[in-house]
Amino acid sequence: MTTKADFTDEEWARLERAPFVAGMAISLADPGGPIEAFKETAATLRTVLGDAKDGGRGELVTAIARDVEAGAREHHNPLSGFKPAKGATAGVEILDELRAVNELLTAKASPEDAAAVRAWLLAAATAAANAAKEGGFMGFHAQRVSEGEQQMLDRLADALNAPG
Repeated sequence: MTTKADFTDEEWARLERAPFVAGMAISLADPGGPIEAFKETAATLRTVLGDAKDGGRGELVTAIARDVEAGAREHHNPLSGFKPAKGATAGVEILDELRAVNELLTAKASPEDAAAVRAWLLAAATAAANAAKEGGFMGFHAQRVSEGEQQMLDRLADALNAPG
């Protein structure tokens, strides 16, 4: 079983921000307005906080989620320490960050715990993608997950070496 003690403080902070980085990837893949961004961020947060409460994804995910929840109560920015550049390189930096998280999990977590965290990160990104309809006019002909968001979900799955 993998615990917080298996990671340095910097590594743990990286794990805490990873679901929000994954959610950010979706927001940047098909930028909408502020309402869409809010819905995507809220969906990511609901995924994280839900796993802090129910513990259904294993002990490592629960421990990370509970620390994120504690930080949220203290108004800590979950993305602290990560600020991608603006423009086209932001997506590359986000994927690089998640690849680094994947390498960290591979090196330090049990295979089961690593797989659970990877699935959790993809669940957070999927929740963000499903949070707001994209395109269309006043909701007509809009789609739940845009082509750009689906492409980013596929790229995230590749970055995490997880089935998409």
